[in-house]
Amino acid sequence: MLTRTDHQIERNSPTPRLMLRGGVLLGAGFLVCALAGWPRRAGADDTAPTPSAEFVSREIRDMSLRLEGASGESALLKLQLARTNAIFEYSAQYKIPADLSADIYDIALSEGIDPAMAFRLVRVESEFYERARSPMNAIGLTQLRLPTARFYKPDVTDAQLFDRHTNLRLGFRFLKDLLERFDGNVDHALLAYNRGPTTVAAILAQGGDPRNGYAKKVIKGDLRNANVPTIVN
Repeated sequence: MLTRTDHQIERNSPTPRLMLRGGVLLGAGFLVCALAGWPRRAGADDTAPTPSAEFVSREIRDMSLRLEGASGESALLKLQLARTNAIFEYSAQYKIPADLSADIYDIALSEGIDPAMAFRLVRVESEFYERARSPMNAIGLTQLRLPTARFYKPDVTDAQLFDRHTNLRLGFRFLKDLLERFDGNVDHALLAYNRGPTTVAAILAQGGDPRNGYAKKVIKGDLRNANVPTIVN
């Protein structure tokens, strides 16, 4: 028979909370593993439905309900679940692997970029092809040119710009700097990303209009008439 002291020890023990956290994170891990490879498995002729944001959200909400009894740690766990939910939603929306969605999301936040803008930028620039190269030698997911990349990482090479993490980090860092340079004006920063900051600044200084439709494409996520790069195998 448990004594009152035994009950107190059991109630104060971190073991149930740790088990709950482990179970929730394990469940999230299974979801990641299950959905991460979906876009690679499903081809253009497949009839299998895309994992919907509603499905993923429902699964995450079910796991979230299990957090209600985890006093003291529920806030942190809910933040972790919110991140997982966002990653799955972007994965389903853009039909990309969950691991790529996670990298775009996490690196965007770490570089001070709104993840929604980051995903739209990558979509318009490369359609999420890591091996993309444009006729102007813009490389990778964010279509970064080597001289621009070397401003942030002087020893970076062409080959290294095809690395997902390197490309995303340098590309988003460049965009963040442009947002600061153009006083938070998203249109001007995006135009500078596309046309070059010197060109856009010169046009603005002369009272001109630097718009060429690029910023609108990114903001709306519109691929029509976008300059989609070639793919390097």
